[in-house]
Amino acid sequence: MISVLLVDDQALLRMGFRMILEEEADLTVLGEAADGATAISMTAALKPDVVLMDVRMPGVDGIEATTAIVAANGPSRVLILTTYDLDQYVYAGLRAGASGFLLKDAPPTELLGAIRTVADGDAVLAPTTTRRLIDRFVPLLPDPEQASRRDRVLAALTDREREVFRLISAAKSNREIAAEMHLSESTVKIHVGHILAKLDLRDRIQAVVLAYESRFITPEES
Repeated sequence: MISVLLVDDQALLRMGFRMILEEEADLTVLGEAADGATAISMTAALKPDVVLMDVRMPGVDGIEATTAIVAANGPSRVLILTTYDLDQYVYAGLRAGASGFLLKDAPPTELLGAIRTVADGDAVLAPTTTRRLIDRFVPLLPDPEQASRRDRVLAALTDREREVFRLISAAKSNREIAAEMHLSESTVKIHVGHILAKLDLRDRIQAVVLAYESRFITPEES
């Protein structure tokens, strides 16, 4: 059973999400929060598998709450909800450690699939939207910072791991990476695990962010 905490300052939206989730046999809603501070305390107490997190809320917003939840190193993973698919708050949330983002008007099947994906330990990547976010915000990083991060990536990874990292950064699945590199999916999974561990990354979302921030991969290459 996948447990979910709903976080949104609009009661009607929380009710709508609850109705959708409670129709599913493998999903359960542990509780609801209307602001980030309550979300942090409820996550610590209830330890849901997934926190469905709104961004713009009074007081402690969704970014601050995500940062605190991820920093606590608990089992809960954060899936950010946003009204717009090109939003500075979303990019900040990904950098804070969120496992993905989803538009509030996404169809129910997409919402349910995203929750299950995040609960399974993977990340929700929307390649086109993620690329537009990174195109907009990564260039604002100072060049020395980009160079330092690129050096860190190159020093940490073997040649094969760099190639796998490049394909992860292009939002390729393990199956697609295996086909392109003529490897088994199990071998790719091992490489992905090594990459995340070496670079101290929680999941593939953070890998994509680092790849663009360090200019290990550029929007043109992806």
